[in-house]
Amino acid sequence: MNNVKPIVGITMGDAAGIGPEIIVKALSRSAVYEECRPLVIGDAKIIEKAIRITGVSARLKIVSEPEQAEFSPGTIDIIDLNLLPEDTAFGEVAAVVGDAAYQYLAKAVSLAQEHKINSICTAPLNKEALHKGGHLYPGHTEILATLTNTEDYSMMLTTPNLRVIHLTTHVGLIKAIESITPERTYTVVKLAHETLKNAGIESPRVAVCGINPHAGENGLFGNGEEEEKLLPGIQRAQAEGIHVEGPYPADTLFFRAGRGDFDIVVACYHDQGHAPIKVMGIEEGVNITVGLKGGIIRTSVDHGTAFDIAGKNIADEKSMVVAIQSASELAPIWDETT
Repeated sequence: MNNVKPIVGITMGDAAGIGPEIIVKALSRSAVYEECRPLVIGDAKIIEKAIRITGVSARLKIVSEPEQAEFSPGTIDIIDLNLLPEDTAFGEVAAVVGDAAYQYLAKAVSLAQEHKINSICTAPLNKEALHKGGHLYPGHTEILATLTNTEDYSMMLTTPNLRVIHLTTHVGLIKAIESITPERTYTVVKLAHETLKNAGIESPRVAVCGINPHAGENGLFGNGEEEEKLLPGIQRAQAEGIHVEGPYPADTLFFRAGRGDFDIVVACYHDQGHAPIKVMGIEEGVNITVGLKGGIIRTSVDHGTAFDIAGKNIADEKSMVVAIQSASELAPIWDETT
């Protein structure tokens, strides 16, 4: 067994938001270094400013390759892409900042594909800035899918008491329902099963939410979407030995999963899965991209850029700490001699 601590590449996200602050605060905790070797990918000038704003006692070490890093408490190692000026304004949408956030992520993916880092942890980006910067993606997940040429992927959210994976994410509700198919249901159930099995759960218990109120209640609500779009995929997974049940009414399923009846819930659309996660533990929520080619693991904080508090040293780093820990726990250990 390889006991080398994984290198977690931490992308800076949108520099106008709280990303730089929560990164600096998280890396002030020595416990982070006990679990992994953290490496920031971003702009050194912005991280230096975040160090001053937060009052964290740390020095910055600029490296061009991960092997040059120290990985020791008190030192923040960074690959400096040098894309932004030091006076980049907090709380403002800017094309150059959106483009930079994309470039940090692209660099991290390249390093992971080269097996120079073991996993990726992302600070939040701003979708409007991203689009103004010329990158027309709904968010991190879709960028990662494109950069890794991955078709079958999903967003998984976790808190200490609940895990949720999504059939659809950043699309309108009508389009989301239209895009659910038996194949997609099967694929996401299988991704959920495989992800938890790889994480050490021998026989994961998966449950699928209904699309309509009361999961359709035998045709009383909706137009038979559960029977048409969900059940065939569930039955196919069951035939392969996957422990999956449903579709169940969403209004009670999350409670059941929270008390331990299931290991993960399959949500049909964005808010169906996000709302209970954020109610049950937004400060410790983690966003995980599941199914990326090459075995790449990406985790993220489960909150946004928080422009309204950026630069004020009041952002809570707890979700970033948990996201780094998750990236460490799920990271594959590459053979560093290759």
